[in-house]
Amino acid sequence: MNRSDPVLAGLPAWVPDAALHYLAHTEAGLPIRELARKSGCHASTVLRQIRRFETRRDDPLIDAVLRKLGATVGQTHSSAAPAQQKESTVMQAALKDQAPDTTTLNRDARRILRRLCETGAVLAVAVDMEKAVVVRDGATGSSTRTAVVDRKVAEAMALQDWISAERAGRITRYRITPAGRAALEEMMDSDAAQTGPGLSEAPADFADQHRVWGERTVRDNETGQPRKVRYNLAESPLTALARRRDKDGSPFLSDDLVTAGERLREDFELAQMGPRVAQNWDRFLTGGGRGGFAADSGVGNGPAQARGRVAHALKDLGPGLSDVVLRCCCYLEGLESTEKRLGWSARSGKIVLRIALMRLKQHYDETTGPGGGLIG
Repeated sequence: MNRSDPVLAGLPAWVPDAALHYLAHTEAGLPIRELARKSGCHASTVLRQIRRFETRRDDPLIDAVLRKLGATVGQTHSSAAPAQQKESTVMQAALKDQAPDTTTLNRDARRILRRLCETGAVLAVAVDMEKAVVVRDGATGSSTRTAVVDRKVAEAMALQDWISAERAGRITRYRITPAGRAALEEMMDSDAAQTGPGLSEAPADFADQHRVWGERTVRDNETGQPRKVRYNLAESPLTALARRRDKDGSPFLSDDLVTAGERLREDFELAQMGPRVAQNWDRFLTGGGRGGFAADSGVGNGPAQARGRVAHALKDLGPGLSDVVLRCCCYLEGLESTEKRLGWSARSGKIVLRIALMRLKQHYDETTGPGGGLIG
């Protein structure tokens, strides 16, 4: 169906065509054959789309976003008098506050879908809560909160079929779908195309069936040129190390150390929302010029508070410790790669990383208090 149709005026560009057919039929009362004729498809195809969305309304996120979009469609269709047209304009303005635009959706969805690719990660949505949180089950059975997103973004992701409800109730848990993985891959390919060519680290030739590859562009501290680091979205170096056991059988990384690392990564991801912000963090690496970064320098348009928190934490850790947490927790480089690039001996990285996480936890305890400063 043509998106310029007056019935659908004001709806976001990210709304799928099948959802447009459903809204035009249920809210505006347009016949199925008319929708099929306008869309250039068979009437049975439109009928199946409508039935599928009617079934999907059992999902609380999908039901909520369809009610918001449907209110605008119904108001636009019924507006004939000037007073009704004015009311329709007000409804469309309200919809902009309740539904994200395409830029906001792609930006936040990229961050959340990457988190949902991790093993054991789900998006938890509670009734009447304005935020949705990504939690990941740890090796000891505890859950770590790794990301937060606005509910309206989660609703749009569900409507796009990027996430699906695993269990409904007072708290509904969502997992990433194959369509969500495909959308994430397309977003990251688009980012790679904008970044331009660069050197890439080759992945290992084994266990690819358990990996979802992603790329991040960082600055090489030897040549000063941008290079691409390829990493596994399904499992970060921190989560892999958390499953290891110490000599006494206890987890090598405790839950509070994992939480500290994940909190730094979330702030780093939020700070990366602005253009060309990543290059600033390289000043904390051993090969870069230290002391040249100003948290409020205005470079990029990422959230200033997140940039400030990352800068404060890295400065507090100091040389060496800030290097390893930045590379492993934020850039998601593997421990072996980090050891080689920093000139450390083999198998020493995990010990330094644990010490760095202990210091990072102490930093958060001192700045926000024990147990405080949750992500989001």
